[in-house]
Amino acid sequence: MKHVIIFLFLGITTTTFSQQIDYNTSKGFVADGYDVVSYFIKTKPLKGNNKFTATFDGVKFKFVSEKNLKLFKANPKKYIPQYGGYCAYAIAAKKTKMQIDAETYEIRDGKLYLFYNAWFSNKLEDWKEGDTKKLQQKGDTNWKELQHKKQ
Repeated sequence: MKHVIIFLFLGITTTTFSQQIDYNTSKGFVADGYDVVSYFIKTKPLKGNNKFTATFDGVKFKFVSEKNLKLFKANPKKYIPQYGGYCAYAIAAKKTKMQIDAETYEIRDGKLYLFYNAWFSNKLEDWKEGDTKKLQQKGDTNWKELQHKKQ
């Protein structure tokens, strides 16, 4: 009985006090409602449909089809954008969270990176012009500090 009480206490305190990752859900969904699976299987990302949604890690995702929804559910971490769906360049180079243009992205090393793109500021171009491997490493390091901080 003592072990059951300890187990329950640990489960409750972990759930109560653990901090969730801050995902970019400025439009209510990760990736501004674009189907995160479509980035990997289409030449252009597609906007998700309200008929096909899922919640993972406390945030919502949209999909274009039941097939993509099932692919996501089978392996969600494969499709979730890096850095919570914030601009990868801003996380790496500026250590700050910035909104994205969901159609400005890169798949690199099997991972989805999203970028800000407006007016004359395309951060994907900056990402590619720089030392991308070094930016990835810096982004990974910066994200460890930023992931639990609300924007």
